Amino acid sequence: MSFDSRPLIIACGALVSELRSVLDASGVGEAIEVIYLPANLHNRPEKIAPEVEKILETSKSRKVFVAYADCGTGGLLDAVLKKFPLVSRIAGAHCYEFFAGSEKFLAAHDTEPGTFYLTDFLAKHFLALVWQGLGLDQHPELRDVYFGNYRRVVLFSQTNNPEIIAAGKSAADQLGLDFEHLHVGLENFAAAVPISFLKSAKS
Repeated sequence: MSFDSRPLIIACGALVSELRSVLDASGVGEAIEVIYLPANLHNRPEKIAPEVEKILETSKSRKVFVAYADCGTGGLLDAVLKKFPLVSRIAGAHCYEFFAGSEKFLAAHDTEPGTFYLTDFLAKHFLALVWQGLGLDQHPELRDVYFGNYRRVVLFSQTNNPEIIAAGKSAADQLGLDFEHLHVGLENFAAAVPISFLKSAKS
């Protein structure tokens, strides 16, 4: 299989470790190309759809899957994908939902709508992506503007790494919120990435 003919996954940069684990476990490895968009688009979700569209425009002869949920685009990503009917994305609103699974995520949301969610990646990079990304390092007084309606932080962890759990607890403390940890693993994420698509890459 030539490089240009390999199936392509367009993915959020926050999924590097998790997606690689799923690809390796599926036995497809280098048979699939992955293009990661910057993880800090979490803070500028309106830019996700245009960036995905740029790549899709140059990949029309390839089999493509988009490893994003809606991720705050407000339907803009789906509007782009309508132009490419053979391309699909991960179902759901955001990564917290596809990691935890819709049932578990909706239960957490119903229990406390004022919840700020973290994944392993976001817990590890909380200072850069959230605290500094929102300018709270320069203007900590804005914390209550951004997070005044939140009551807790929930870490949906992909691993049981104690350093990540500690990072999640530290983030909650910095935001002045309660902390809860729920280990969800990679099972739901693996199910959200089309395994038949991955396996076909080997042929």
